[in-house]
Amino acid sequence: MQGVKLLEKAFRLQPVERVPWVPFVGVHGGFLLGVDAEEYLRSGDLMVEGISKAIELYRPDGIPVAFDLQIEAEILGCKLNWSKENPPAVVSHPLSEGVKLSDLKMLTENSGRIPEVVKAAKSLRARYPDIALYGLITGPFTLALHLLGTEIFMKLFEDPDSVFELMDFCAEVGIKHAEILMNAGCDVIAVVDPMTSQIDPLSFETFVSPYVSRIFESVRKNGKFSSFFVCGHARQNIEAMCDCRPDNVSIDENIPLEFVKEIALQKQISFGGNMKLTSVLLLGNETDSKKEAISCLDAGGKTGFVLAPGCDLPMDTPVANLKAVTDLVYDEYIQQVTRELKHTSSIQPLDLDGHWSADKVIVDIITLDSASCAPCQYMVEAVRQASAEFGSKVVVNEHKIKDIDGIRMMMALGVQNVPTTCINGKVTFISQIPPKSEITKAIQESLSLIK
Repeated sequence: MQGVKLLEKAFRLQPVERVPWVPFVGVHGGFLLGVDAEEYLRSGDLMVEGISKAIELYRPDGIPVAFDLQIEAEILGCKLNWSKENPPAVVSHPLSEGVKLSDLKMLTENSGRIPEVVKAAKSLRARYPDIALYGLITGPFTLALHLLGTEIFMKLFEDPDSVFELMDFCAEVGIKHAEILMNAGCDVIAVVDPMTSQIDPLSFETFVSPYVSRIFESVRKNGKFSSFFVCGHARQNIEAMCDCRPDNVSIDENIPLEFVKEIALQKQISFGGNMKLTSVLLLGNETDSKKEAISCLDAGGKTGFVLAPGCDLPMDTPVANLKAVTDLVYDEYIQQVTRELKHTSSIQPLDLDGHWSADKVIVDIITLDSASCAPCQYMVEAVRQASAEFGSKVVVNEHKIKDIDGIRMMMALGVQNVPTTCINGKVTFISQIPPKSEITKAIQESLSLIK
């Protein structure tokens, strides 16, 4: 069955003979071409060739045109730090630097790098009429945080009217960007809002739900499908996400697939995810990848489920691992053999002897990668800012689970979710970014024990 039709059946909760497969190829497309992330994300032509190569290798039912949550922020005045291996990171927040919200101009199809994405979408639409193209937009809360910085968390309580005004603007940006992508040929609009994992359900319903709901309604009126992407420990907000009425919710490994399935199907929403990005697809082998895929397929079932990685693929994800997933998706015999295969991971926890200090507080932050994951970036920034006043008495380490030692440290500390901050080996802040005062208090308490 054609990919577009198969995804449509899944989104409509109609039983499918095969679960749709949507590899979230972002800068991995550059890896397939041998070009770095910055060159790739600046060129519509390279995006077309990278996605075309991914389609040839991975035979997807759907695929993103571009996976970059900084496109709108860059247009609106945020400075970016470009990377050779990741999408760029936002490093300035204009609304916290004297720029007024009224000074920001609505984006157009000619703004920033949007013309390159539009060029890519139109070309891919012509080349692959049977594959569903995902057009990604930055969710309004994540965009608001890019524009304002972490002070938005205080404003939720101290100045909610200003947050409402900012969210209204960010929703309009999302609606406009979605319209541009739909007009360029995208079948599915994915609202990617990872920073919503940082707030509680009441804050979500107050400050996020009304605005993303408008975006989904706009997409629906245009006859297209929508998906609500979240990453991180957002379990508390899954029900609220479904109540925003997207056609699909997509999650990463931080949330059990069975939990999301139960809520989503009760709400008559399809769901997708949540293959492990780093410990399996990036750092594992073909057998690891097949075992992970069959685990997701069996948990998700054949009604409403879309198999996908938890977020965009790390740039140098081995092609062999993704092709192993593809082979399994299309071959029921391979699925059965994989189910019966006895297999355990060879990764063991890191030995922490020598890691601690008798006269210093050791802060370990477990992240996906603060250079490419917005919640991770803002967690690391918050901890470093709070730790600075203690000077050499506090040592801050970031452990990225995009490498083996990061995974081993995560296991050694007993961390289950990213980003998570541990202080002297104690899991202290899980996923949600705490106010600076709370980080400072936790460090002071640890310092008092070593004096």
